[in-house]
Amino acid sequence: MTFHSILFERTEDTVQETLEAPVFFGDLNLDQIVDAIIAGKQQYGLKPLFNTPSNDIETIKYRQQIARDLENDTLLENIKSFALKMINMRRYLAMIDKLEYKYQKEGWFLEAVGIYCDAVSCLAHDLCLVDLQSRGLLAFREYLTGYARSGRFTSLLAETTKLGSDLRTVRYCVLMKGNSVKVRKYEDEIDYSPEVEQTFERFKQGAARDYRAKLSVGSGMNHVEAQILDLVARLYPDIFRNLDHYSAQNASFLDETVRVFDQDIQFYVAYADYIARLKRAGLRFCYPQILSDSKEVYDLEGFDLALAAKRIGENSSVVCNDFHLEGKERVLVVTGPNQSGKTTFARTFGQLHYLAKLGCPVPGREAQLFLCDGLFTHFEKEENIRDLRGKLEDDLIRIRAIIDQATPKSIVLINEVFTSTALRDAVFLSKKIMERVLEKDLLCVWVTFIDELASLGEKTVSMVGTVAPENPAVRTYKIVRRPADGLAYAMSIAEKYRLTHDRLCERIKP
Repeated sequence: MTFHSILFERTEDTVQETLEAPVFFGDLNLDQIVDAIIAGKQQYGLKPLFNTPSNDIETIKYRQQIARDLENDTLLENIKSFALKMINMRRYLAMIDKLEYKYQKEGWFLEAVGIYCDAVSCLAHDLCLVDLQSRGLLAFREYLTGYARSGRFTSLLAETTKLGSDLRTVRYCVLMKGNSVKVRKYEDEIDYSPEVEQTFERFKQGAARDYRAKLSVGSGMNHVEAQILDLVARLYPDIFRNLDHYSAQNASFLDETVRVFDQDIQFYVAYADYIARLKRAGLRFCYPQILSDSKEVYDLEGFDLALAAKRIGENSSVVCNDFHLEGKERVLVVTGPNQSGKTTFARTFGQLHYLAKLGCPVPGREAQLFLCDGLFTHFEKEENIRDLRGKLEDDLIRIRAIIDQATPKSIVLINEVFTSTALRDAVFLSKKIMERVLEKDLLCVWVTFIDELASLGEKTVSMVGTVAPENPAVRTYKIVRRPADGLAYAMSIAEKYRLTHDRLCERIKP
Protein backbone atom coordinates (compact mmCIF):
# COMPACT_ATOMS: atom_id res chain seq x y z
CA MET A 1 0.00 0.00 0.00
CA THR A 2 1.55 3.27 -1.16
CA PHE A 3 0.77 6.51 0.64
CA HIS A 4 0.68 9.68 -1.42
CA SER A 5 -1.50 12.18 0.40
CA ILE A 6 -4.20 12.22 3.06
CA LEU A 7 -6.27 14.35 0.65
CA PHE A 8 -5.67 12.49 -2.62
CA GLU A 9 -5.18 8.77 -3.06
CA ARG A 10 -3.30 9.01 -6.34
CA THR A 11 -0.72 11.48 -7.58
CA GLU A 12 -2.79 12.20 -10.70
CA ASP A 13 -5.78 13.24 -8.57
CA THR A 14 -3.96 16.21 -7.09
CA VAL A 15 -5.37 19.53 -8.29
CA GLN A 16 -4.17 23.11 -8.20
CA GLU A 17 -5.58 24.70 -5.07
CA THR A 18 -7.68 27.83 -5.54
CA LEU A 19 -6.55 30.82 -3.51
CA GLU A 20 -9.66 32.91 -4.22
CA ALA A 21 -13.03 31.77 -2.90
CA PRO A 22 -15.66 30.88 -5.54
CA VAL A 23 -17.94 33.77 -6.48
CA PHE A 24 -21.01 32.12 -4.96
CA PHE A 25 -19.48 31.80 -1.47
CA GLY A 26 -21.10 34.99 -0.21
CA ASP A 27 -24.57 34.09 -1.51
CA LEU A 28 -24.46 30.68 0.18
CA ASN A 29 -22.79 31.93 3.39
CA LEU A 30 -19.96 29.49 2.68
CA ASP A 31 -17.50 32.30 3.37
CA GLN A 32 -18.80 32.46 6.95
CA ILE A 33 -18.64 28.69 7.29
CA VAL A 34 -15.06 28.37 6.03
CA ASP A 35 -13.85 31.28 8.16
CA ALA A 36 -15.38 29.65 11.25
CA ILE A 37 -13.88 26.24 10.37
CA ILE A 38 -10.32 27.50 9.98
CA ALA A 39 -10.43 29.99 12.87
CA GLY A 40 -7.35 29.41 15.02
CA LYS A 41 -5.68 27.25 12.35
CA GLN A 42 -4.38 29.95 10.02
CA GLN A 43 -0.84 28.55 10.26
CA TYR A 44 -1.92 25.52 8.20
CA GLY A 45 -3.14 27.53 5.20
CA LEU A 46 -6.39 25.56 4.96
CA LYS A 47 -8.51 28.12 3.10
CA PRO A 48 -7.34 27.05 -0.39
CA LEU A 49 -8.32 23.46 0.44
CA PHE A 50 -11.87 24.56 1.26
CA ASN A 51 -11.93 26.75 -1.85
CA THR A 52 -11.15 23.76 -4.09
CA PRO A 53 -13.85 21.07 -4.32
CA SER A 54 -13.15 17.79 -6.07
CA ASN A 55 -14.81 16.64 -9.29
CA ASP A 56 -13.66 13.05 -8.76
CA ILE A 57 -16.00 10.62 -7.00
CA GLU A 58 -13.15 8.36 -5.88
CA THR A 59 -11.37 11.28 -4.20
CA ILE A 60 -14.60 12.22 -2.43
CA LYS A 61 -15.08 8.65 -1.20
CA TYR A 62 -11.41 8.55 -0.12
CA ARG A 63 -11.95 11.62 2.05
CA GLN A 64 -15.25 10.37 3.42
CA GLN A 65 -13.55 7.21 4.67
CA ILE A 66 -10.89 9.24 6.48
CA ALA A 67 -13.50 11.52 8.05
CA ARG A 68 -15.37 8.42 9.27
CA ASP A 69 -12.21 7.07 10.92
CA LEU A 70 -11.67 10.39 12.66
CA GLU A 71 -15.06 10.05 14.35
CA ASN A 72 -13.13 7.76 16.70
CA ASP A 73 -12.44 10.12 19.62
CA THR A 74 -9.25 8.31 20.60
CA LEU A 75 -7.81 8.61 17.11
CA LEU A 76 -8.80 12.26 16.87
CA GLU A 77 -7.10 13.05 20.17
CA ASN A 78 -3.98 11.18 19.04
CA ILE A 79 -3.86 13.29 15.88
CA LYS A 80 -4.35 16.47 17.91
CA SER A 81 -1.56 15.47 20.30
CA PHE A 82 0.75 14.89 17.33
CA ALA A 83 -0.24 18.26 15.86
CA LEU A 84 0.47 20.06 19.13
CA LYS A 85 3.98 18.60 19.26
CA MET A 86 4.60 19.61 15.68
CA ILE A 87 3.44 23.15 16.51
CA ASN A 88 5.99 23.30 19.33
CA MET A 89 8.68 21.96 17.02
CA ARG A 90 7.96 24.67 14.45
CA ARG A 91 7.90 27.31 17.18
CA TYR A 92 11.38 26.26 18.31
CA LEU A 93 12.72 26.23 14.76
CA ALA A 94 11.26 29.68 14.10
CA MET A 95 12.81 30.96 17.30
CA ILE A 96 16.26 29.72 16.27
CA ASP A 97 16.30 32.14 13.35
CA LYS A 98 15.96 35.02 15.81
CA LEU A 99 18.78 33.87 18.09
CA GLU A 100 22.32 35.15 17.83
CA TYR A 101 24.67 32.74 19.58
CA LYS A 102 25.87 29.46 18.11
CA TYR A 103 25.46 27.03 21.01
CA GLN A 104 22.13 28.57 21.98
CA LYS A 105 20.85 27.89 18.46
CA GLU A 106 22.20 24.35 18.50
CA GLY A 107 20.64 23.64 21.87
CA TRP A 108 17.17 24.72 20.74
CA PHE A 109 17.64 22.78 17.50
CA LEU A 110 18.30 19.64 19.54
CA GLU A 111 15.11 20.33 21.52
CA ALA A 112 13.10 20.76 18.30
CA VAL A 113 14.36 17.50 16.85
CA GLY A 114 13.63 15.74 20.13
CA ILE A 115 10.01 16.91 20.01
CA TYR A 116 9.74 15.76 16.40
CA CYS A 117 11.09 12.30 17.22
CA ASP A 118 8.64 12.00 20.09
CA ALA A 119 5.73 13.11 17.88
CA VAL A 120 6.54 10.54 15.18
CA SER A 121 7.17 7.68 17.63
CA CYS A 122 4.00 8.30 19.61
CA LEU A 123 1.78 8.65 16.55
CA ALA A 124 3.21 5.49 14.96
CA HIS A 125 2.50 3.63 18.20
CA ASP A 126 -1.00 5.13 18.63
CA LEU A 127 -2.09 4.38 15.06
CA CYS A 128 -1.23 0.72 15.54
CA LEU A 129 -3.73 0.55 18.41
CA VAL A 130 -6.67 1.90 16.38
CA ASP A 131 -8.93 -0.15 14.11
CA LEU A 132 -8.59 1.92 10.95
CA GLN A 133 -10.87 1.38 7.95
CA SER A 134 -9.97 4.16 5.51
CA ARG A 135 -7.47 3.51 2.76
CA GLY A 136 -5.83 6.86 3.46
CA LEU A 137 -5.06 6.34 7.13
CA LEU A 138 -4.16 2.68 6.61
CA ALA A 139 -1.62 3.69 3.96
CA PHE A 140 -0.26 6.48 6.15
CA ARG A 141 0.06 4.12 9.12
CA GLU A 142 2.04 1.72 6.97
CA TYR A 143 4.26 4.55 5.77
CA LEU A 144 4.78 6.01 9.25
CA THR A 145 5.51 2.62 10.77
CA GLY A 146 8.11 1.95 8.10
CA TYR A 147 9.61 5.41 8.54
CA ALA A 148 9.76 5.06 12.34
CA ARG A 149 11.65 1.78 11.90
CA SER A 150 13.96 3.04 9.17
CA GLY A 151 17.65 3.47 9.76
CA ARG A 152 17.33 7.16 9.00
CA PHE A 153 14.84 7.79 11.80
CA THR A 154 16.18 5.33 14.36
CA SER A 155 19.69 6.76 14.06
CA LEU A 156 18.26 10.29 14.40
CA LEU A 157 16.31 9.24 17.49
CA ALA A 158 19.32 7.45 19.04
CA GLU A 159 21.67 10.34 18.34
CA THR A 160 19.18 12.88 19.69
CA THR A 161 18.59 10.86 22.85
CA LYS A 162 22.30 10.28 23.50
CA LEU A 163 23.31 13.87 22.86
CA GLY A 164 20.55 15.14 25.12
CA SER A 165 21.67 12.73 27.82
CA ASP A 166 25.30 13.80 27.44
CA LEU A 167 24.39 17.47 27.74
CA ARG A 168 22.50 16.79 30.94
CA THR A 169 25.74 15.49 32.46
CA VAL A 170 27.43 18.86 31.94
CA ARG A 171 27.96 20.50 35.34
CA TYR A 172 30.12 23.52 35.97
CA CYS A 173 30.84 26.32 38.39
CA VAL A 174 30.95 30.03 37.64
CA LEU A 175 33.30 32.05 39.88
CA MET A 176 32.92 35.83 39.69
CA LYS A 177 35.21 38.42 41.21
CA GLY A 178 34.80 42.01 40.14
CA ASN A 179 34.75 42.02 36.34
CA SER A 180 36.44 38.66 36.19
CA VAL A 181 34.47 35.49 35.42
CA LYS A 182 36.03 32.05 35.76
CA VAL A 183 34.35 28.83 34.63
CA ARG A 184 35.49 25.38 35.78
CA LYS A 185 34.01 21.94 36.10
CA TYR A 186 31.88 21.17 39.09
CA GLU A 187 34.00 19.26 41.60
CA ASP A 188 31.31 17.86 43.84
CA GLU A 189 31.55 20.73 46.29
CA ILE A 190 29.35 20.35 49.33
CA ASP A 191 26.06 22.25 49.25
CA TYR A 192 25.78 23.86 52.66
CA SER A 193 22.26 25.16 52.13
CA PRO A 194 20.52 22.33 54.04
CA GLU A 195 22.93 22.67 56.97
CA VAL A 196 22.42 26.44 57.16
CA GLU A 197 18.67 26.03 57.09
CA GLN A 198 18.83 23.37 59.82
CA THR A 199 21.05 25.59 62.01
CA PHE A 200 18.68 28.53 61.87
CA GLU A 201 15.50 26.43 62.09
CA ARG A 202 15.42 26.88 65.91
CA PHE A 203 15.11 30.65 65.48
CA LYS A 204 12.21 30.43 63.12
CA GLN A 205 9.10 32.32 64.28
CA GLY A 206 6.22 31.60 61.97
CA ALA A 207 6.29 31.80 58.21
CA ALA A 208 9.05 34.11 57.03
CA ARG A 209 8.59 36.44 54.11
CA ASP A 210 10.33 35.28 50.96
CA TYR A 211 12.66 38.06 49.81
CA ARG A 212 14.10 36.12 46.91
CA ALA A 213 13.71 37.79 43.55
CA LYS A 214 11.90 35.81 40.87
CA LEU A 215 13.89 35.92 37.66
CA SER A 216 12.07 35.33 34.43
CA VAL A 217 13.15 32.33 32.43
CA GLY A 218 13.33 32.96 28.72
CA SER A 219 15.07 31.79 25.59
CA GLY A 220 17.19 34.91 25.34
CA MET A 221 20.89 35.03 26.16
CA ASN A 222 23.12 38.03 26.70
CA HIS A 223 26.74 38.32 25.65
CA VAL A 224 28.06 37.40 29.11
CA GLU A 225 26.04 34.21 29.22
CA ALA A 226 27.15 33.39 25.68
CA GLN A 227 30.80 33.74 26.67
CA ILE A 228 30.24 31.54 29.72
CA LEU A 229 28.68 28.93 27.46
CA ASP A 230 31.68 29.12 25.13
CA LEU A 231 33.92 28.43 28.12
CA VAL A 232 31.74 25.50 29.17
CA ALA A 233 32.12 24.11 25.64
CA ARG A 234 35.89 24.25 26.09
CA LEU A 235 35.53 22.27 29.33
CA TYR A 236 33.51 19.53 27.53
CA PRO A 237 34.96 19.61 23.98
CA ASP A 238 33.77 16.16 22.91
CA ILE A 239 30.14 16.76 23.79
CA PHE A 240 29.97 20.16 22.13
CA ARG A 241 31.89 18.90 19.10
CA ASN A 242 29.18 16.25 18.75
CA LEU A 243 26.55 18.97 19.07
CA ASP A 244 28.20 20.90 16.23
CA HIS A 245 28.30 17.80 14.05
CA TYR A 246 24.70 16.88 14.95
CA SER A 247 23.35 20.30 13.98
CA ALA A 248 25.20 20.30 10.67
CA GLN A 249 24.27 16.75 9.67
CA ASN A 250 20.57 16.92 10.59
CA ALA A 251 19.57 20.28 9.13
CA SER A 252 17.03 18.45 6.90
CA PHE A 253 15.70 16.14 9.59
CA LEU A 254 12.00 16.74 8.87
CA ASP A 255 10.44 14.08 6.65
CA GLU A 256 8.46 15.77 3.87
CA THR A 257 5.60 13.25 3.91
CA VAL A 258 5.17 13.67 7.66
CA ARG A 259 5.26 17.46 7.28
CA VAL A 260 2.57 17.48 4.59
CA PHE A 261 0.42 15.03 6.55
CA ASP A 262 0.60 17.25 9.61
CA GLN A 263 -0.73 20.14 7.53
CA ASP A 264 -3.35 18.35 5.45
CA ILE A 265 -4.90 16.26 8.24
CA GLN A 266 -6.04 19.55 9.75
CA PHE A 267 -8.54 19.81 6.88
CA TYR A 268 -10.47 16.97 8.54
CA VAL A 269 -9.74 17.96 12.14
CA ALA A 270 -10.91 21.56 11.62
CA TYR A 271 -14.21 20.46 10.07
CA ALA A 272 -14.76 17.78 12.73
CA ASP A 273 -14.22 20.36 15.48
CA TYR A 274 -16.61 22.79 13.78
CA ILE A 275 -19.53 20.36 13.52
CA ALA A 276 -18.93 18.75 16.93
CA ARG A 277 -20.84 21.52 18.70
CA LEU A 278 -23.77 21.10 16.30
CA LYS A 279 -23.78 17.34 16.85
CA ARG A 280 -23.92 17.86 20.62
CA ALA A 281 -27.00 20.01 20.04
CA GLY A 282 -28.72 17.03 18.37
CA LEU A 283 -28.22 17.93 14.70
CA ARG A 284 -27.47 15.07 12.34
CA PHE A 285 -24.66 14.72 9.78
CA CYS A 286 -24.19 12.01 7.17
CA TYR A 287 -21.91 10.92 4.35
CA PRO A 288 -23.92 11.38 1.15
CA GLN A 289 -23.93 9.01 -1.75
CA ILE A 290 -22.50 10.95 -4.69
CA LEU A 291 -23.97 10.41 -8.16
CA SER A 292 -22.54 11.52 -11.48
CA ASP A 293 -25.02 9.81 -13.78
CA SER A 294 -28.32 10.52 -12.03
CA LYS A 295 -30.03 13.67 -10.78
CA GLU A 296 -32.29 11.90 -8.32
CA VAL A 297 -31.12 13.77 -5.24
CA TYR A 298 -32.48 13.99 -1.71
CA ASP A 299 -31.60 15.03 1.80
CA LEU A 300 -33.46 14.25 5.00
CA GLU A 301 -33.29 16.68 7.93
CA GLY A 302 -30.95 19.08 6.19
CA PHE A 303 -30.18 22.60 7.39
CA ASP A 304 -28.15 25.72 6.65
CA LEU A 305 -24.80 25.16 8.37
CA ALA A 306 -24.03 28.86 8.90
CA LEU A 307 -27.49 29.60 10.31
CA ALA A 308 -27.38 26.52 12.54
CA ALA A 309 -24.05 27.58 14.05
CA LYS A 310 -25.52 30.99 14.81
CA ARG A 311 -28.72 29.58 16.28
CA ILE A 312 -26.88 27.11 18.48
CA GLY A 313 -24.69 29.94 19.71
CA GLU A 314 -27.87 31.77 20.73
CA ASN A 315 -29.32 28.62 22.37
CA SER A 316 -32.12 28.61 19.79
CA SER A 317 -33.62 25.69 17.92
CA VAL A 318 -32.78 24.78 14.33
CA VAL A 319 -35.49 23.84 11.82
CA CYS A 320 -34.55 21.00 9.45
CA ASN A 321 -36.08 20.38 6.03
CA ASP A 322 -36.27 17.54 3.51
CA PHE A 323 -36.22 17.58 -0.27
CA HIS A 324 -36.13 15.02 -3.04
CA LEU A 325 -36.13 14.95 -6.83
CA GLU A 326 -36.92 11.78 -8.72
CA GLY A 327 -37.41 10.68 -12.29
CA LYS A 328 -37.48 13.68 -14.62
CA GLU A 329 -37.80 16.23 -11.83
CA ARG A 330 -35.08 18.87 -11.93
CA VAL A 331 -36.30 22.19 -10.50
CA LEU A 332 -37.52 22.94 -6.98
CA VAL A 333 -39.73 26.04 -7.18
CA VAL A 334 -40.03 27.49 -3.69
CA THR A 335 -42.88 29.89 -2.95
CA GLY A 336 -44.57 31.19 0.19
CA PRO A 337 -44.69 34.24 2.45
CA ASN A 338 -41.71 36.45 3.11
CA GLN A 339 -39.32 35.44 5.91
CA SER A 340 -40.53 31.84 5.82
CA GLY A 341 -37.13 30.23 5.19
CA LYS A 342 -37.18 30.06 1.38
CA THR A 343 -33.75 31.64 0.86
CA THR A 344 -32.29 29.54 3.66
CA PHE A 345 -33.63 26.44 1.91
CA ALA A 346 -31.91 27.44 -1.35
CA ARG A 347 -28.65 28.07 0.52
CA THR A 348 -28.93 24.66 2.17
CA PHE A 349 -29.26 22.96 -1.22
CA GLY A 350 -26.11 24.70 -2.45
CA GLN A 351 -24.12 24.13 0.74
CA LEU A 352 -24.92 20.43 0.73
CA HIS A 353 -23.62 19.90 -2.79
CA TYR A 354 -20.50 21.99 -2.21
CA LEU A 355 -19.56 20.34 1.09
CA ALA A 356 -20.19 16.94 -0.47
CA LYS A 357 -17.65 17.73 -3.19
CA LEU A 358 -15.09 18.50 -0.49
CA GLY A 359 -15.63 15.00 0.92
CA CYS A 360 -17.05 16.34 4.19
CA PRO A 361 -20.05 14.96 6.09
CA VAL A 362 -23.09 17.11 5.28
CA PRO A 363 -26.10 18.24 7.32
CA GLY A 364 -28.85 15.65 7.29
CA ARG A 365 -29.79 12.19 8.43
CA GLU A 366 -29.39 10.66 4.96
CA ALA A 367 -28.50 12.17 1.60
CA GLN A 368 -27.91 11.42 -2.05
CA LEU A 369 -26.38 14.29 -4.02
CA PHE A 370 -25.25 15.11 -7.54
CA LEU A 371 -21.61 15.60 -8.55
CA CYS A 372 -22.05 18.96 -10.27
CA ASP A 373 -19.33 20.60 -12.33
CA GLY A 374 -20.21 24.05 -11.04
CA LEU A 375 -22.52 26.05 -8.80
CA PHE A 376 -24.14 29.27 -10.01
CA THR A 377 -26.17 31.65 -7.86
CA HIS A 378 -28.36 34.59 -8.70
CA PHE A 379 -29.30 36.26 -5.44
CA GLU A 380 -30.76 39.72 -5.17
CA LYS A 381 -28.21 42.49 -4.74
CA GLU A 382 -28.25 46.26 -4.52
CA GLU A 383 -27.90 48.38 -7.62
CA ASN A 384 -24.41 49.52 -8.50
CA ILE A 385 -24.53 53.19 -9.48
CA ARG A 386 -21.14 52.88 -11.22
CA ASP A 387 -22.31 50.50 -13.95
CA LEU A 388 -25.25 52.76 -14.93
CA ARG A 389 -27.59 49.77 -15.14
CA GLY A 390 -31.03 49.52 -13.64
CA LYS A 391 -31.96 46.57 -11.46
CA LEU A 392 -33.96 44.81 -14.17
CA GLU A 393 -31.16 45.16 -16.70
CA ASP A 394 -28.65 43.90 -14.15
CA ASP A 395 -30.84 40.88 -13.36
CA LEU A 396 -31.11 40.04 -17.06
CA ILE A 397 -27.37 40.38 -17.72
CA ARG A 398 -26.43 38.27 -14.70
CA ILE A 399 -28.95 35.49 -15.38
CA ARG A 400 -27.95 35.41 -19.07
CA ALA A 401 -24.29 34.90 -18.09
CA ILE A 402 -25.26 32.07 -15.74
CA ILE A 403 -27.39 30.26 -18.30
CA ASP A 404 -24.68 30.58 -20.95
CA GLN A 405 -21.95 29.22 -18.65
CA ALA A 406 -23.97 26.41 -17.07
CA THR A 407 -23.76 22.89 -18.46
CA PRO A 408 -26.23 20.02 -17.97
CA LYS A 409 -24.08 18.98 -14.98
CA SER A 410 -24.35 22.37 -13.25
CA ILE A 411 -26.54 23.51 -10.36
CA VAL A 412 -28.26 26.90 -10.48
CA LEU A 413 -29.80 28.68 -7.49
CA ILE A 414 -32.07 31.64 -8.24
CA ASN A 415 -33.46 33.80 -5.46
CA GLU A 416 -36.23 36.36 -6.05
CA VAL A 417 -35.34 37.51 -9.57
CA PHE A 418 -37.24 40.35 -11.35
CA THR A 419 -38.77 41.81 -8.20
CA SER A 420 -38.25 45.33 -9.56
CA THR A 421 -40.57 45.01 -12.55
CA ALA A 422 -44.31 44.61 -13.11
CA LEU A 423 -45.83 41.23 -12.35
CA ARG A 424 -46.78 40.56 -15.97
CA ASP A 425 -43.23 41.26 -17.17
CA ALA A 426 -41.75 39.23 -14.32
CA VAL A 427 -43.92 36.24 -15.26
CA PHE A 428 -42.99 36.52 -18.94
CA LEU A 429 -39.25 36.82 -18.30
CA SER A 430 -39.22 34.09 -15.65
CA LYS A 431 -40.95 31.64 -17.96
CA LYS A 432 -38.43 32.35 -20.71
CA ILE A 433 -35.54 31.69 -18.33
CA MET A 434 -37.23 28.58 -16.96
CA GLU A 435 -37.46 27.27 -20.53
CA ARG A 436 -33.67 27.63 -20.86
CA VAL A 437 -33.11 25.95 -17.50
CA LEU A 438 -35.30 23.01 -18.52
CA GLU A 439 -33.71 22.80 -21.98
CA LYS A 440 -30.28 22.42 -20.39
CA ASP A 441 -31.65 19.89 -17.91
CA LEU A 442 -30.15 21.84 -15.00
CA LEU A 443 -30.66 21.01 -11.36
CA CYS A 444 -32.14 24.19 -9.95
CA VAL A 445 -33.71 25.75 -6.87
CA TRP A 446 -35.81 28.79 -7.76
CA VAL A 447 -37.18 30.96 -4.97
CA THR A 448 -39.96 33.11 -6.40
CA PHE A 449 -43.22 34.92 -5.78
CA ILE A 450 -44.56 33.65 -9.11
CA ASP A 451 -46.66 30.55 -8.42
CA GLU A 452 -47.06 29.72 -12.13
CA LEU A 453 -43.44 28.58 -12.32
CA ALA A 454 -44.15 25.66 -10.02
CA SER A 455 -46.44 23.95 -12.52
CA LEU A 456 -44.72 24.41 -15.88
CA GLY A 457 -44.19 20.71 -16.45
CA GLU A 458 -43.03 17.37 -15.14
CA LYS A 459 -39.54 18.73 -14.43
CA THR A 460 -40.72 21.31 -11.89
CA VAL A 461 -41.61 20.54 -8.28
CA SER A 462 -43.50 22.92 -6.02
CA MET A 463 -42.31 23.53 -2.47
CA VAL A 464 -44.00 26.01 -0.16
CA GLY A 465 -42.86 27.89 2.94
CA THR A 466 -45.48 27.32 5.60
CA VAL A 467 -46.99 29.32 8.45
CA ALA A 468 -48.67 28.25 11.69
CA PRO A 469 -52.30 27.34 10.82
CA GLU A 470 -53.66 29.10 13.89
CA ASN A 471 -51.62 32.27 13.27
CA PRO A 472 -50.32 33.11 9.78
CA ALA A 473 -48.02 35.75 11.21
CA VAL A 474 -45.93 32.96 12.76
CA ARG A 475 -43.48 31.26 10.36
CA THR A 476 -42.72 27.58 10.88
CA TYR A 477 -39.66 27.72 8.56
CA LYS A 478 -40.70 24.33 7.22
CA ILE A 479 -40.53 24.03 3.43
CA VAL A 480 -42.94 21.31 2.31
CA ARG A 481 -43.59 19.67 -1.01
CA ARG A 482 -47.09 20.69 -2.09
CA PRO A 483 -48.79 22.64 -4.92
CA ALA A 484 -48.40 26.41 -4.91
CA ASP A 485 -52.01 27.56 -5.21
CA GLY A 486 -51.31 31.16 -4.28
CA LEU A 487 -54.13 31.05 -1.77
CA ALA A 488 -52.78 29.23 1.24
CA TYR A 489 -51.24 32.28 2.88
CA ALA A 490 -54.13 34.53 1.91
CA MET A 491 -56.61 31.99 3.27
CA SER A 492 -54.70 31.80 6.55
CA ILE A 493 -54.91 35.57 6.96
CA ALA A 494 -58.59 35.59 5.97
CA GLU A 495 -59.27 32.86 8.50
CA LYS A 496 -57.46 34.75 11.23
CA TYR A 497 -59.59 37.85 10.70
CA ARG A 498 -62.79 35.86 10.03
CA LEU A 499 -63.03 37.04 6.43
CA THR A 500 -63.52 33.69 4.70
CA HIS A 501 -66.74 33.07 2.82
CA ASP A 502 -68.15 30.85 5.54
CA ARG A 503 -67.24 33.28 8.33
CA LEU A 504 -68.74 36.22 6.45
CA CYS A 505 -71.92 34.26 5.82
CA GLU A 506 -72.15 33.51 9.53
CA ARG A 507 -71.74 37.17 10.41
CA ILE A 508 -74.24 38.59 7.94
CA LYS A 509 -76.99 35.98 8.00
CA PRO A 510 -80.26 37.31 9.48
